[in-house]
Amino acid sequence: MVRERYDLPFDAPFHKSDRLSAGWVLSAITRFGTGFPVTFTNASDNSLLGTEPGGVNGYGIDLPDIARGPLEINHDPRNGQPYCNTALFSLQPLGQVGSAPRRLFYGPGIANFDTAISKTVTIRESRRLEFRLETFNTFNHTPFFGPASVVGEITSDAFAQVVSAAPPRLAQGAVKFLF
Repeated sequence: MVRERYDLPFDAPFHKSDRLSAGWVLSAITRFGTGFPVTFTNASDNSLLGTEPGGVNGYGIDLPDIARGPLEINHDPRNGQPYCNTALFSLQPLGQVGSAPRRLFYGPGIANFDTAISKTVTIRESRRLEFRLETFNTFNHTPFFGPASVVGEITSDAFAQVVSAAPPRLAQGAVKFLF
């Protein structure tokens, strides 16, 4: 995460400071991150162990089987295609647990930019007004991000689909009186 704050020098071209050109500040927070691991599950109890999903993490013992081949990770979840090659995964044979690892790859990451611009106006020596405009997810880049953003349940109709996203762009304004 990167946080920056810049005082905007609007008064520099005019070589003088006045109420309109002074007191502007631009600030930003940028966050880049990898996605969460995609957790594979199989609620069918094909292993015949009689284990029901439950406990601390809510997952059973059964896992899907995985065949050799390229995962073909979909780096653009907006296209509606599965996040990985679903043809590699299948239900395990009866009486077996399954060969896929619980967490094989990571889901979509995040690239987020939040910005704010503010203007402080001095009314008197000890009294000021601050006007502020903030945007979250400034460039409105869909953040398909979160621990359950990709469905890893092999028996689900949505298997390997990206099913959740963080909020879209938000903007807010504020006025603060400082005394």
